[in-house]
Amino acid sequence: MTDPILIAGSPGSPYTRKMLAVLRYRRLPYHFVHASKVRDTLPAPKVPLLPTFYFADGAGSPVPMTDSTPIIRRLEAEHGGRSVIPSDPALALIDALIEDYGDEWLTKAMFHYRWSFEPDIAKSATVLPNWFGKPLTDAELKALGDSFGGRQIGRLSYVGSNAVTAATIEASYTRLLAILDRHFARHAFLLGDQPGSGDFAMYGQLTQLAMFDPTPMAAATAAAPRVIAWAHVMEDLSGETPSGWVDLAALPATITALLCEIGRTYVPLLIANAYAVRGGADRVSTVIDGRVWEQAPFAYQAKCLAALRTQYDALDTGARARVNHALAGTGCGALFADE
Repeated sequence: MTDPILIAGSPGSPYTRKMLAVLRYRRLPYHFVHASKVRDTLPAPKVPLLPTFYFADGAGSPVPMTDSTPIIRRLEAEHGGRSVIPSDPALALIDALIEDYGDEWLTKAMFHYRWSFEPDIAKSATVLPNWFGKPLTDAELKALGDSFGGRQIGRLSYVGSNAVTAATIEASYTRLLAILDRHFARHAFLLGDQPGSGDFAMYGQLTQLAMFDPTPMAAATAAAPRVIAWAHVMEDLSGETPSGWVDLAALPATITALLCEIGRTYVPLLIANAYAVRGGADRVSTVIDGRVWEQAPFAYQAKCLAALRTQYDALDTGARARVNHALAGTGCGALFADE
């Protein structure tokens, strides 16, 4: 056993839920505290995101780290066994693409549903403040709920949810539920008989979409009961026995359908956003799924695209050919095409 990893987060954060599930599956000891309880006692991260992991530096002092994807890679490097990264580098790229989609596209649906519909706003404003780590009186709860809700609603346009994009986000979520429900009728996880980082990214968002927020949860209940059940199972896989990864040459048709959904929605946004960030534009304007998409540029997602391309470029010729074959016809190949 190693020393427990200290994590500050919140149950209402899909990335907190993602990373706690990773730690349980990998059987890595941890201490979890609500972020509000360490705000004044531990170093603040450069970007205040949840969860915050605190790793010891050479002198034993805690150093904050917040980005879930590189945290997973760091844990892989420091702790052996029960890996969430496929051993085949080509399949690992597919897993990374799915993880990125969950983290960066599906979160748009999570944020959109939570802060665009009155029942969802009301539930979040009255429940989430109680997860801040201390008891609240009725007056304190109302004040915190109003403040928190107002701040989050104000961030909708930042993540890409607005009157122009709403229909695209909702249609994409509906299709995703159908794809995943078909997939989980025959498979326990996305890329084999053990979970990858992509599973945990999707799970994190679904803890809110399919398990908490009324409007998207109702959609999942009606159309994708397997997805709800899968998300509950994903929460604690500490007793799961890893049984191997799928062969990239024999991806299930449902995973190809998932890649088509990624190519239909997230890929054109990533590419348009990268052009906007590179050109210093103040607006991303493109067409996704036949509809206009407009939002502010997001520098972090330009970094996500660069990271995927770096991973692709590092593949040897054979692995790259296998990735290209798996992505053929899905629209995802545009991520790695020469510009």
